[in-house]
Amino acid sequence: MIRPAIRLAILGGILVALTLAGLSLHTPGAGTIGSPRSQIELVILLCASGLVYFAAVAAVLLWRVRAVWLVLLVAAAMRLPLIVSPPFLSSDLFRYVWDGRVQAAGINPYRYIPDDPALAALRDAAIYPHINRADYAPTIYPPAAQVIFAAVGRVWSSVTGLKLAMAGFEALTVVCLLGLLKAARLPAERVLIYAWNPLPVWAFAGNGHVDAAVCGFVALALLLRVRRLNGWAGVALGAAVLTKFLPAAIAPVLWSRRGGWRLAVAAVATVLGLYALYSSAGWRVFGFLGGYSAEEGLDNGSGIWLLKGLAAVFPLPAMAPKLYLAVLALLLAGMGCWFAFVRRPDNAVAVCSAAGATVAVLMAGIGPHYPWYFAWLAVPGAVAPSPAVLWLATAPVLMYLATYSDGILWPDVVFLPAILLAFWRPSAAFPKEMT
Repeated sequence: MIRPAIRLAILGGILVALTLAGLSLHTPGAGTIGSPRSQIELVILLCASGLVYFAAVAAVLLWRVRAVWLVLLVAAAMRLPLIVSPPFLSSDLFRYVWDGRVQAAGINPYRYIPDDPALAALRDAAIYPHINRADYAPTIYPPAAQVIFAAVGRVWSSVTGLKLAMAGFEALTVVCLLGLLKAARLPAERVLIYAWNPLPVWAFAGNGHVDAAVCGFVALALLLRVRRLNGWAGVALGAAVLTKFLPAAIAPVLWSRRGGWRLAVAAVATVLGLYALYSSAGWRVFGFLGGYSAEEGLDNGSGIWLLKGLAAVFPLPAMAPKLYLAVLALLLAGMGCWFAFVRRPDNAVAVCSAAGATVAVLMAGIGPHYPWYFAWLAVPGAVAPSPAVLWLATAPVLMYLATYSDGILWPDVVFLPAILLAFWRPSAAFPKEMT
């Protein structure tokens, strides 16, 4: 009979092989993967990786496996080839490098669009031609993200430099998750639930998305909250919010009766302090937020999965998007009040379970069609794994097919099973934290 550690090693080896196979599909020199066929083949490989990943998750949840170094070694082996390869599933990384370069030149990144003649001296053939929305959109990335871009821009202004920075935030995520698992008295091997997930691997190591920093700051905030370092937890939360705004939804989960006000004051002070760094841009410090909302169809409902599906069946009133978003906001506010003042999660599993549920509702509610937006679900999912959260943290690899604008098939495949899984209660054969 094969020992559990050997079985896990076999699964890890398969994941590394699938990652290398996916990387081999890229046409050298192409800004994208190279062809629609290659993109489909890559998504097939990502789906296969997802199945192997779920088998590995089941292994660490159901078997007694002592192999944390194996888990970390496989996680590194999956990422290293992607880090040293060019991004080809998204061009966002080039905007990060550009924003860092602008700041290294002593210019506020919110002041000019990349196409502005004032920045002509900073243009080159390696970065500038690949910047998306260069001729009309100011940067959308909030101040905490800009601080990261600025730091990289002053140390190593390159695609690889930013990928390594995101790898550093992934390392922070793993360290914090190991701390949370220790606090919960759970096996350290369960860090695999984040570290082997193919979505973060390809989103962060492969394409350097700043969401890796979101994962790091959120994991740090959760760990500090569990250790009752509420003020520092607030600082980490503020940094997470000003990296991508969405982590504001977990603020009520971090609230506690004794230290809640310290957390809130620290978070607000962090947000205000980070905005102050870029205040010379005036109101332009909010960047492309308004334009992005319209561009992504959040204002008219065309970019919201559920509304788009309903509109395909019957016409919706003009007020439907605003009404939908208001209901979603009320739902999240209700969940926040429940966790902050009624249930009051306190231990590591309870806090992460509440965070996972809140983030899952948020992400299913707004239904973004960019896969990397979902990667941070794997952070609370590593400590408090639930079927719905793990599905939403993995299945969005299907969205790399980029068919969202052509229909609702793939979003349906992502969101409908998640909704069904939210009502599924695993049998007694599963760990109690999955119930």
